Amino acid sequence: MLQPSPPQESQWAPAGPPPRSSRDLAGPWHSEAACRRDEAGLFFAPSQEPTAARLSREQAAKSVCARCPVLLECREHALLQPEPYGVWGGLTAAERRVVLSRRRRRETTSGGRTADISRIA
Repeated sequence: MLQPSPPQESQWAPAGPPPRSSRDLAGPWHSEAACRRDEAGLFFAPSQEPTAARLSREQAAKSVCARCPVLLECREHALLQPEPYGVWGGLTAAERRVVLSRRRRRETTSGGRTADISRIA
């Protein structure tokens, strides 16, 4: 099966300003992403991938995310875009839909304030 191409540079650009940190001085958050160094094929499903293979691939991708220094920035990018495919910030597309749904519900009940990303998922 053919592996999909990793996202192009323009797809990595955040929709809004990323959370500020000391790494901002060194460059954009995505330049430090663990998935940029290796294992890029883990993050996007090949066409007609069997369920067992998808679950195994997603778990391997999440293991890479777990050691990533920019996990929260990546996750917030994927939630703000929203990215419809792949594992971003340690979450699958389905998991991100749940987070977005909860966030919308929380915003509705709290008068529009967005929850801190470090407490989500």
